[in-house]
Amino acid sequence: MIVPKRPSTAAGVAMHYDELDLAYRRIWGEHVHHGYWRTGRESPAEAADALVEEVERRLALEPGQTLCDIGCGYGATAARIAARHDVSIIGLTLSSAQEKVANARPPSRFTCLQRDWLHNDLPDASFDRAYAIESSEHMVDKARFFREAARVLRPGGRLVVCAWLEGKDAHQWQIRHLLEPICREGRLPSMGSRADYEALAVDAGFILRDYEDVSSRVRRTWTICLRRFAGRMITDPALRRLALSSQTRNRDFIFSLPRLILALRTRAMRYGIFVWSRN
Repeated sequence: MIVPKRPSTAAGVAMHYDELDLAYRRIWGEHVHHGYWRTGRESPAEAADALVEEVERRLALEPGQTLCDIGCGYGATAARIAARHDVSIIGLTLSSAQEKVANARPPSRFTCLQRDWLHNDLPDASFDRAYAIESSEHMVDKARFFREAARVLRPGGRLVVCAWLEGKDAHQWQIRHLLEPICREGRLPSMGSRADYEALAVDAGFILRDYEDVSSRVRRTWTICLRRFAGRMITDPALRRLALSSQTRNRDFIFSLPRLILALRTRAMRYGIFVWSRN
């Protein structure tokens, strides 16, 4: 488990997304997750939706089910799933900016709550399915992340997690110059490995059903983001002010864009999709 010298808090994660709300939406759009390229010919928007489809497929949804979106961002993923399936979804986010956008969407079977997953106050055994797309990385206590998922899922329920992971054979220089700074700049309290996630899930009562490393299919995301950021710095005064202002406390995330590109290409960081079922 990679733990930066200055680990983040839930409040720090909320501040990160609130402060960089403009940057996230103008550079990448309504999703706050990687794109997934099956053919390489997809547009960024199509690739972002393709990752949602990969999660949907692994959830094995049935009509009438209730889902929990753990770290729902702007609600784009939940809205797409609710539109394509006869299911209802409760999403949680730490960010007030994200909650405002999510709940401004047209009426649907999706509701967003501004709430910390680790202190969610949701009823026991109230969901058939749960998923976390790139949100477990922001959890201060990853063991509790899994325990809460097990608590709110019904017996036989399914959990799908898309996660940034420490590479199995990451060298010390990669940890020091890539992974630790990525954690610090991206407000990740820690970054676990595949083995860390699997051990924590087993301890919480989950059975691993499937795992896939999709790093090569998602890594294009950061090259696109860096290119768009560079262009926007020329054409977008509001983004330029945000990035250059000494008052922007999270502007160091800019440095993580090239780090993320290099970390994924050198296999120091991996991107995995897990599927678990609850005992």
